[in-house]
Amino acid sequence: MDSFEGVVEFVTVAQTNGFSAAAKQLGCSTSHVSRQVSRLEARLGCALLARTTRLVSLTQSGTAYYEHCKDLVLGLQQANEQVSMQQFQLNGTLRVSGAGTFAEQFVAPALMEFALQHPDLTINMDFNSRMVNFVEDGIDFAIRYGKLTDSGLVARKLLDRPMMAVASPDYLKQHGIPKRPDHLKYHSCIISNNDHWSFEHNGIASNIRVDGRWRSNNAHCVVAACEQGLGIAYMPKSSFITSIERGKLTPVLEPYWRNDASSWIVYQNRRYLPMRARLAIDYLVQHFADWQE
Repeated sequence: MDSFEGVVEFVTVAQTNGFSAAAKQLGCSTSHVSRQVSRLEARLGCALLARTTRLVSLTQSGTAYYEHCKDLVLGLQQANEQVSMQQFQLNGTLRVSGAGTFAEQFVAPALMEFALQHPDLTINMDFNSRMVNFVEDGIDFAIRYGKLTDSGLVARKLLDRPMMAVASPDYLKQHGIPKRPDHLKYHSCIISNNDHWSFEHNGIASNIRVDGRWRSNNAHCVVAACEQGLGIAYMPKSSFITSIERGKLTPVLEPYWRNDASSWIVYQNRRYLPMRARLAIDYLVQHFADWQE
């Protein structure tokens, strides 16, 4: 039987479209991946990959070979992890991307509890609102909020998060209380992710374009600006609970708040996920099953 050496590297290059991305996913050097694939091609006597300075693509022979090999590699990975699961000692590094107050205040503590249950596991959590490249950045999964647009990713709902509009008592005393969403055009609004706010009333949805003096993609900064009287803010309820309890913010437009906004666990659309990622995702879904905003 021919050696299987280089098959895993070849399949990973085919799936990630590059040697560097494959090396990052496999946790080895780019030169090692390139060397292993070259040796495999030499044993087979044909080129599996067409290489240019910017692009790596499958040849005709490579496409046929990949179709045969991908399920073999998947089966090997799952078999290895099945044995590891019997020991139930997760190890390696779990890389998670999260953004916003919810990820900071609620998801991170939940993952800390998960880490305590698995002493050999390292968790790297990156709080960044930018769109991540799951392969190049080595991200296992991300926590995202709102409408998802990338159909190439798998999204698993974590929980629903109703919205809330608020303003400081001083702002409302000076500028008045809006009675309907269309009244926001007469107010200064604090903009976080976008300047189009969605509302719903009696089953009828409305989308209002807003403007204001303060913009920030940081929820803490939005809340602080709202407390200072810079305008009306509209974000998930959990962002404002503490400020409302302290009397620094007052809810407005309550009959029009959306209740269908959600937070999601998002990961690469692939059949194989590391055991540490699968178990962490299941843990988070169970952890937030009965959570109330």
